[in-house]
Amino acid sequence: MKKNSKEAIVEAAIQLFHSKGYAGTSIRDIASLAKVNTATIAYYFENKAGLLEYCFTHFFEQYLQKMEKAYFSIEKGACSCLRQIVAELLQFQCENFQLTSFVYREMSVDSQVAREVMATYSLKEKYYFQKVFERGFEWNEFRPHSIPYLLIQLKGLLMMPFTNTHYMREVLYVFPNEAFFVQKYLKDIYHWIDQTLCEGIPIKRGAVIK
Repeated sequence: MKKNSKEAIVEAAIQLFHSKGYAGTSIRDIASLAKVNTATIAYYFENKAGLLEYCFTHFFEQYLQKMEKAYFSIEKGACSCLRQIVAELLQFQCENFQLTSFVYREMSVDSQVAREVMATYSLKEKYYFQKVFERGFEWNEFRPHSIPYLLIQLKGLLMMPFTNTHYMREVLYVFPNEAFFVQKYLKDIYHWIDQTLCEGIPIKRGAVIK
């Protein structure tokens, strides 16, 4: 199916923002790669900042949908639910490697868009993780821990492969966009959950890579 102009613009922006950075990419660069004129970009997104905001929303809306869907399995157990959440999020990030990488990179910059994301999507993400941790404590599935410090560790595990892609590729020779990475790395995150949180009670692994 032939892409429409809006889809072509978004795909070109993601590719260029990832490879050249937001600041290093011009509207003309995006128009050239998408094979449209700059007026078409202005029609859909107004300007480069509008296009960046669209990409952020496009990423985080899907990210939270994956998280919310996995959270519905909470009644099967907190540990099983957490495994399902991290499986869904890791799979999504790997399937959208370029988008994930540039979004996380831009989130490290103190900007209006980043602050808006923090005030909406990041707080929703924290809410779901916090509810899972609290249920795990309540049901005696998890050892007592500081929730903010658990979030630092878990977010670090989920984000690091996409925030330093040159290090991953050039030093570690690891490629997060490959299917093998998802399967291997997910086992490592499960191990962190087992060792850091769980009491050692055998729990069925509910998270499955689709």
